[in-house]
Amino acid sequence: MLFLENNQYVGIAPVPLTQYAAYMTALASARAYIDRERLRQGFGHLVVSDSMLEMLGPAVNAGKALFLYGPPGNGKTVIAEGLGRTLGGDMYVPHAIDVGGQTIRMFDPIAHESLETPVDSASVIVAASYDRRWVRIRRPVVMVGGELTLDMLELAFNPIGKFYEAPAQWKANGGVFLVDDFGRQRVRPQDLLNRWIVPLESRFDYLTLHTGKKFQVPFDVLIVFATNLDPASLADEAFLRRIPYKIAVEDPSVDEFTRIFELVCRQRKMRFHQVMVAYLQRRHYGPAGRPLRACHPRDLLDQVAALCRYRGIEPVISRELLDAACKSYFVGASSAVMPPPQHSAKARRRLEVH
Repeated sequence: MLFLENNQYVGIAPVPLTQYAAYMTALASARAYIDRERLRQGFGHLVVSDSMLEMLGPAVNAGKALFLYGPPGNGKTVIAEGLGRTLGGDMYVPHAIDVGGQTIRMFDPIAHESLETPVDSASVIVAASYDRRWVRIRRPVVMVGGELTLDMLELAFNPIGKFYEAPAQWKANGGVFLVDDFGRQRVRPQDLLNRWIVPLESRFDYLTLHTGKKFQVPFDVLIVFATNLDPASLADEAFLRRIPYKIAVEDPSVDEFTRIFELVCRQRKMRFHQVMVAYLQRRHYGPAGRPLRACHPRDLLDQVAALCRYRGIEPVISRELLDAACKSYFVGASSAVMPPPQHSAKARRRLEVH
């Protein structure tokens, strides 16, 4: 009864913190460096320039935090997720961790993709024995956005169950922690960055129990800050020094835009016509001075497909359908491509008088 008054956690037995720390240290030391070929394979499902890969590769191998910045819609979030795909492999995470008699729930089905295979209880074949306190998972990619607060980076105590939930960055240990739309959180960027200064420098994080006891945990996380704001406006020199990799994600070139368009067509099982890309540029980009964005092919073709379904026809790309998609997608698209107004004879005489 006394134990239940202090801890009502029910589940698989927790792993001691010292054992977890030893495992994470061994995992970090055993990680192999990433070469060009492995990086290309990790981003094989995307259109990423060689110059971008040449900047991403050293950042991943260094394990340091990095800024991905640039105009919206060019794939900063997708690139960060691709880094997790590039790291690849699997690892183990405990269901829960014990810290001085306090239980911290670690495994999260939302943040962690389990690779465990269910065991058939009716099978006569004895399954290989293993430590059931650990779960085999794919290297995690944990993403937070505008909802991020400082409280989410600390232990969350359950006053009813008398146990803790691990913070978001701890669940990302061994993988990637993406702070998306950085600078648009409900907390000031400076306050959020101050929280990271010590972990980025020492590779250890420090957490506090509700009893006041502080403890140290390994911080083996690739932190990615993705923003469409200027990094210099979000952080001072002291913090930027701790983020040695700052990579600009620029608008795609015409060739890259065409390759993205073709890739999306294959994914949507739509026939690719290069002439349609040229038509888009001539009709909807050039006259309006509109920049190419990496997300436009996906968004426009999704609108074309939705319009085709509404009309009861097979998804197909045509000038008329692209015009309709651009008209509803771009702000001011219709006015940018409309011909000059045709005035009546009476109106023309009135204009000539004035």
